[in-house]
Formats: sequence, C-alpha cells, structure tokens
Amino acid sequence: MNQSQLPRISIRGLSKRFGEKVILDGVDLDIMPGRSTTVIGMSGTGKSVLIKCILGILKPDAGEILVDGENWLTLTEHEHLARMRRIGMLFQGAALFDSLPVWENVSFALLRQGVDKKTAKQRAIEVLEWVGLHKIEDLMPSELSGGMAKRVGLARTICHKPDIVFLDEPTTGLDPIMSDVINRLILRLHKDSGTTILSITHDMKSAAMISDQIALLCHGRVHRQIPSDQLDSDQDPMLRQLVEGRAEGPINCSGWGKQMEEAIQR
Repeated sequence: MNQSQLPRISIRGLSKRFGEKVILDGVDLDIMPGRSTTVIGMSGTGKSVLIKCILGILKPDAGEILVDGENWLTLTEHEHLARMRRIGMLFQGAALFDSLPVWENVSFALLRQGVDKKTAKQRAIEVLEWVGLHKIEDLMPSELSGGMAKRVGLARTICHKPDIVFLDEPTTGLDPIMSDVINRLILRLHKDSGTTILSITHDMKSAAMISDQIALLCHGRVHRQIPSDQLDSDQDPMLRQLVEGRAEGPINCSGWGKQMEEAIQR
C-alpha cells in the first residue's frame, strides 16, 4: 500500500463511557487523505464525543487514535499542542470570543503562533471575503447574525491553513438557505485545498452534499460506512431509518438522547 492509500486518521477500538453509560463502544473508523468523511447518527449517539476524543478534549477509556500513523493518545501535552497547529475546528455554536473583534477571532491561531497583528488582520480579511463577508472585520460578535457568526467560525477554522478540518454540526441552527451557503463553502474548501475533512451531523441533506464517505454511528459503534452517492440507495435498515427520519425501526430511540445527557452531566 503506498503512502497516499494510508488513512490520514485511523481510529481503532475507541471506547468512552460516562458513569455506567457507554457512549463509544469500540469505534473503528478510517479517514482517508484528501477525503471528506461525515459521521451521521441520532442526536445523543456520541458524534461530538468522538470528535472531542480525537481533539484531546476528552480522554477515551480505551483504543487508539492514529494521525499520519502517530498515536495521539501517547503524546505529551506539549507534543499534542504542537500537532494541533495542523488542525482546524468549526464548533457547533461558532464559539466566538465575545470580547474580541471579528478579525482577532478569525486570526486567533495565527496570533497565538506569533504572527504580527498587521499580517494576521490581512489574512483574516482574506478568509472573511472567501466566506462572503466584506468589511465586517472590526465588528464585535454581538453584532453578527447567526449565519454570519457561523461563517466567521468557518473563516477562523481555515485562517491558519490547516490540513485537517473538523466540523461539528456545521448547519445546526441555520435556516435552509444559510445551511446551503455553509454547505457550498465546505464543498469549495474541499475542492480548492484538498483538505482532509471530518464532519459530524444529523442533517442528511448536508451529509449527502459535503461528503465523499458517510459513516453511521449507532449504539456506540460505526455500523456502516458507504460512499455518499449511495446514501439514497443503500438498503441497510438502520441507515434507512435515519435517512427517512422514522421513529420506528432497528434504532431504539426511546430515551437514548436523554440518558446520554444525564450521564454526561453526572
């Protein structure tokens, strides 16, 4: 197998529980270089927990997370922080700093790396224009609409030119038109830069639009992984239940999301 065929991210046997509640139960998942992979699943099935484990925000109970063949779970804190410079992350709620103007939010990673303010601001303006926002660099986050904040969050995600990008529910809370805008920007990012992208969502339209590969996370494991163009034709019962939005089916919906929320709060 040549280098280009090796997974960029390889997850093996990843497990995480909160108290007695098992959230991830031996997740296996490969993210190939230059591909856009989306993990789908019901709310509360552990999609965000999966990304937080990869990023080091949560510590898994077992398993391996290999990035370019290196096990990130064995890194020191200093080594992990150094590797994170290659990563871009779009949080579900944009997670902008209220006290910083838009340009400082967008260029935050560059400023942390010691880039001078003039250069950082110019780069911020460039990526803001790339996401369709002009002359807003001096506004405060409180002056932005929800859709603008999400685009600012995406601009911040790519400002430091990461080669791996994580997207946490990129269209949550947006109206259909703004959701389409965000999806098209993600597609453009993937096409223009060839960035490796891992997204999580329960928005089936978004998943179909932005992905090369789709993985269904259910009952703590990756139940199925398929090319995105098979999403409408694949007849796996669990996948069909989620795509068609049916309460009845092999995915037991009763109380699952509530139980996980209660477990995390404990």
